[in-house]
Amino acid sequence: MSLNLAEKQAVVAEVAKVAASAHSAIAAEYRGLSVAQLTSLRVKARQTGVYLRVVKNTLARRAVRGTEFECLQPSLVGPLILAFSREDPGAAARLFREFLKEKANDKLIVKALAVSGQAFPASELDRLASLPTRDEAISLLMACLRAPLDKFARTLSEIPGKLVRTIEAIRQQKEAA
Repeated sequence: MSLNLAEKQAVVAEVAKVAASAHSAIAAEYRGLSVAQLTSLRVKARQTGVYLRVVKNTLARRAVRGTEFECLQPSLVGPLILAFSREDPGAAARLFREFLKEKANDKLIVKALAVSGQAFPASELDRLASLPTRDEAISLLMACLRAPLDKFARTLSEIPGKLVRTIEAIRQQKEAA
């Protein structure tokens, strides 16, 4: 079913709006996947805050023009599904990595990734998927900020402990003599 001009403009506007606010994008070839597999991928995407869309390549090229995902344009060839991470940069990569772990879903082929205006090959999927989520990044930052205070507190509490051990050693030495 072909789209008329107004529908095409609406699709381009929708994808461009999402691309303007997304952190990362992934283009993957879905040839050979069943409708049930694509439906399960879409359900998982909705749950993780990833925008998934099958878009004609010419419309996708127009939609990403002027955004930081313009670097994906050479990779937009063949039947592709676009995934945009809206909450954290690694969400779409984690979605595809988990989807590809299932044996029946090996037909999905990641073509390209883009983060902050830079395109990466498909081999970087695991690296992008291993990025921490926002909450994980905040907890890592807090742990780094807290570490010097913890070390300072341990150092301060070690002084009386060392004094007690020294006095105990002197007492044992005097008892032995």
